[in-house]
Amino acid sequence: QVQLVESGGGSVQPGGSLRLSCAASGSLFSIYDMNWYRQAPGKQRELVASITRGGSTHYADSVKGRFTISRDNAKNTVYLQMNSLKAEDTAVYHCNGGANLFGKEYDHWGQGTQVTVSS
Repeated sequence: QVQLVESGGGSVQPGGSLRLSCAASGSLFSIYDMNWYRQAPGKQRELVASITRGGSTHYADSVKGRFTISRDNAKNTVYLQMNSLKAEDTAVYHCNGGANLFGKEYDHWGQGTQVTVSS
């Protein structure tokens, strides 16, 4: 069983930066495709960024050029560097990991970390 724990959220002014981290327990982190989702009050959950186990990345149009997802398999950690933050980036950010191992699907979620962008 993999547990995911996010950290790095907080309050920041527009234009500022934050770096979120998601630490995973277990020894199979490297086989997981990792994602960052966010959910703002009253809105649907949104996929923000993804990184495959091979290192390929994908970003939502709303964050392209501002956010960068990366992973360090040696540290069992995935990161989300968020620059040029806007008020509309305010949300709870959740880490998610998915894998298919021997035909069985695995899907794990962290508890979330709050990001607030406000002047």
